[in-house]
Amino acid sequence: MMASSVELEDAILRLLEERGADKTICPSEAARVVAGEDWRESMPAVREAAHRLVSRGSIVVTQEGEVVDGNTARGPVRLRLR
Repeated sequence: MMASSVELEDAILRLLEERGADKTICPSEAARVVAGEDWRESMPAVREAAHRLVSRGSIVVTQEGEVVDGNTARGPVRLRLR
């Protein structure tokens, strides 16, 4: 069963708050929390949830430690509280 958008956003924020200030998570960590072994199928929805949180100003997307536009970034990204 696919997690709701609220569940995905909550998972991202909860993981980031648990990790602490200036720490990051991989989007796949949130997918694993909500989807378990089927986490790969949830990745597009996790990316969408992350984009919504970026739009609200809650988080930023980083790549190699630099804030990037998650819509155009290619390769691995990380998420961090703003």
